[in-house]
Amino acid sequence: MAKPKIKISLIEQKGHMGCHRGHKIGDTFDFDTERGRLCPMAMHVAFPYIDILRYGGKLPDQPDGTAIFCCPDVDVINVFKIEIVDEAE
Repeated sequence: MAKPKIKISLIEQKGHMGCHRGHKIGDTFDFDTERGRLCPMAMHVAFPYIDILRYGGKLPDQPDGTAIFCCPDVDVINVFKIEIVDEAE
């Protein structure tokens, strides 16, 4: 079985500083081909959620195939959305 495609999008910024990596709301990343562009601190937080979604799991209080998380930098607090992308679309 092929692994589903995963997209990571920056959807909100709640901190009082701009992102140190230069990410802006609306940035999107293909996990398989562009994960090196994503801030390493955010990627560290994202990876467990990606694993859960990629292998069929569901997160409590999240729509199927999605996960919302934030970066751990308290000054920046970028909020990201991970979603499984239907390749038929």
